[in-house]
Formats: sequence, C-alpha cells, structure tokens
Amino acid sequence: MKDLRSTCWISIVFVLTGSTAYADDRPSLFFEVSDANQEPLACRIHVYDAAGTPQRAFGLPFWRDHFVCAGEAELRLPAGQYRYEIERGHEYERIAGTIVLEDSREQTVRMSLQRIANLKKRGWYSGDLHVHRDVKDVPLLMEAEDLSIAPVITWWNKRNPWTDRSIPATRLKRLVGNRFFDVMAGEDEREGGALLYFGLEQPIDITHSTREYPSPMKYIAAARRQNPDVWIDIEKPFWWDVPIWTANGKVDSIGIANNHMCRSQMYETEAWGRPRDAKRLPAPRGNGNWTQEIYYHLLNCGLRIPPSAGSASGVLPNPVGYNRVYVHVDGELEYAKWWEGLKAGRSFVTNGPLLICKANGQLPGYVFRSKDGASAKFKLDLELTTLDRVSKIEVIANGHVVSQVELDDARTQNTTATVTFRASGWFLVRAITDNPRTFRFASTAPYYVEIGDNPSRISRKSVQFFLDWLNERSQRVGRKLKDARLLKEVLEHHDKARQTWLGILKQANAE
Repeated sequence: MKDLRSTCWISIVFVLTGSTAYADDRPSLFFEVSDANQEPLACRIHVYDAAGTPQRAFGLPFWRDHFVCAGEAELRLPAGQYRYEIERGHEYERIAGTIVLEDSREQTVRMSLQRIANLKKRGWYSGDLHVHRDVKDVPLLMEAEDLSIAPVITWWNKRNPWTDRSIPATRLKRLVGNRFFDVMAGEDEREGGALLYFGLEQPIDITHSTREYPSPMKYIAAARRQNPDVWIDIEKPFWWDVPIWTANGKVDSIGIANNHMCRSQMYETEAWGRPRDAKRLPAPRGNGNWTQEIYYHLLNCGLRIPPSAGSASGVLPNPVGYNRVYVHVDGELEYAKWWEGLKAGRSFVTNGPLLICKANGQLPGYVFRSKDGASAKFKLDLELTTLDRVSKIEVIANGHVVSQVELDDARTQNTTATVTFRASGWFLVRAITDNPRTFRFASTAPYYVEIGDNPSRISRKSVQFFLDWLNERSQRVGRKLKDARLLKEVLEHHDKARQTWLGILKQANAE
C-alpha cells in the first residue's frame, strides 16, 4: 500500500471541449490548485512525460524539473501518459498522480492542497539564503513555496549586473503576505569555497579575482568597511577556507542544510572542498553526515555560529526554499528582526521535517548558566511534523548522540527527552528521515550550557582537526599560486588564523 504520509492521490476531473485551435493540434493540460477555502493557491508543479522528461507551462517560471504558478497553469503537450507532483514548501501535503492525454482533448486536474502545519501562526518564519533566480520571478517563487525571506544573489565573481545599470533606490522589497527579498546579495565563490554576503548597499568589487587571489579575507574586510553589520554566511562547512574564515570571528552563520542536499538526490562528493573519508561516510548520504560532523567540531571549539540553509536554486536543481532556516520572531515579522533571531540562534534548519524544540521552556540559542558548578538537567519538549518517515529524534551533545526517541508513523508527534550536563557544553536536536536517496533532515540550532568557571567546552581533538585542515590548505595554495608575492599575501591570513587556533588550543579543557 502506498504511504499516504508522503504522497496523496487525488481524483482527476476531465473537461472535454473538442478539438483545440492550436496550430500543432496538441491537447492542453490545465492545473487548478486551491487552498482549503477553494481559493487559488500558488504552488510548485512537476510534470514528466513517460520518458521522465520535465515539461514546461506557458509563461511561468521554470527551473530544471518544475515550474511555479499562482494556482493555475496550462501545458500544451503531445498525447500520452504524464505524471505530476504538486508541492508548496514544507508546510503543505504533497500530491502526486498520473494522467493520460488523448488527441484533441483538453483536460483539467483540479485539487485542493492542505496544510500540515502553520508555523507563521506560532512565530516561525522561513528563509532561503542561497537564491540565484531572476529577480522578476522572485515574488511568485516565494509565494509558491510559502517562503518569508529570500535575499537574491545578483552579483558573483564574474557577474555583476550593477556595473551598467543603476542600483535600485530601495533594494529591500516587501511583498504582499509580509514576505521580504533583497536584490543586493552577493557571493564570492573560488578555490577556498563560497561566502555569501547580505545587507550591503552595493556590490564589493570581486570581478577581478582569480581562483586563489586575493584572499577572501580581503573582501570580508571591504564588506565590513561598507557596512559593519554586513551578514556573512559560510555557504558549506567543508570548503577549504573554513578554518581561516571561522578563526577571525567575522562570519555570522554556516550552511548545514546546503545545496549538496537536493530534493531528489545528493551530490555525493565535496566538489573542490575538503573530502570526507568515503569508506567511513559512504554515499549517498555521507556528505550530509560530513557536513554535520564539521559543524559539531566548530561548536566543540567554543565557536557559537548559528546554522543556516540555502538551496542554490538557479544554479543547482533545487526549488527555491527546499533548504530553509526557520527563525522565531516575536510579534509581526520584520526583516531586521528575522536576522536578529537568526543571530541569536532561535532557529532550526530543514529540507523537509518541521522540528520545534523547547528546552526547559526555552527556544534554541538559549544560554543556560549555572555559576555554582552544579550539574544541570534539561527537559526537551519536542514536536515533529513530517511527510517522510522519521524513525527517531536524536539529541546531540558535544558532538555525540546521547539519547534518542523512537517514533511511530504518525505525521505529527509530540514527545519529550532529557539531557544532563556536569560541565559546560552544547546540545541540539535533529531528525533524519529514512529517505535513501538524499539527506533529508531537520536540526535545531544549538543550546549552550555554562557551568562553573569555564563557560565554554573546548575540545583539543576538534581544535587539532582545524589546525591539520589549515596546514593542508596552506600547502594547496602553495602548489596552485606560483607568484611569490601574491602567495605571501594570501598566506599571511593563514598565519593569522593559525595563531588564533593555537591560542584556542591553549584554552582547551576537554579531549
């Protein structure tokens, strides 16, 4: 029997109108999608022919294998069998079905797409920090994915559309439905990896950069001169320059739900990033586990960097908002308040399951303090809503699974867990689905525990992990950048990072 939690089959209404007036006499397939009140509902639709080839709709934004619409769409297709999938972010059911088009017949698929959760009503607002889509399509894309925040990357290393046109007087756009997007986000993506920039009034000039020169640290400095409050996101944890970027304290978040995690597949290697041990962490989901391991090492070094999420729609196959970060905001959503909540870690990341956690009544990001050195015990109230099977919810403390809650097949489950600390550290909660094709999961941002005189737990093993990584990276630069003067300039930033990591190592208080 088909699992009705992940796929909902619906009836199809056929509208027969006789032969069409199209020049090639192909029949039309219409979609009409509504909400629970029978009002048109923006959504994303995937249509495939019998060979699995994605099909386009008239005049609607299309990317790789899907298009979005405001609730109505028309496709003119040859006769034959087609399958379709209809989705709207992660808070609505998924609908799938098949249809056979016959010659000279128009056919209409009508359906109502139902919510499985409404996180906005509870103060949770979703954002995708890695969007490469055409600015003119962004309002519909956001509505179709029920997405609240989407800064759009318009400038990149070799692409800057603002060199020959005026920068908009208002770069931040507020849409109907209280959604926001900024047209001035940018990306520096080179040999050391990718950094994403948000909150600038104009691009920084990176168009003359090469793969290794100048150091990304030069552009970080330029961005902070333009706006000291610029937000800088490490797009993935396994990029080679992560030990340099994190050592200087100038980055604001890191993408643990990133574009290697796709809706229907995983990118199984680390591209040009630091490769994992593929025997220990095998494909297809090994890259996702490697991403999490690296993030846990950062937390074990006493670095409090909130997790972020991005889909890279417009470059990689994902829909906008597939990887997203939910941030809790008190009161009405405002753009600045959302970023404040992300900085505080009042958040969770996901590409499917919806995971809400409170520890002793507090949201993620909270710092629990115990000055007298006594141990601390925390009760975790957990709520999971998922369309994919999740076998268990895991509590991660200081990088290790310390407890887990076994789950049944219910779509929404409320449960509890506990975790105890006798010394300072951190913990978070995650849920990984049983989907075998991709790393589909949810993870809260960390909670922090400060007990006694040592407010942070610093692991020697984790610090050494990044020192070894940094040494490998310096050697790679030396092999690739042959100009001695340029090499010296780049490696100065490596040397500064090395001194920082050695200083952290001296503060280590745990293995």
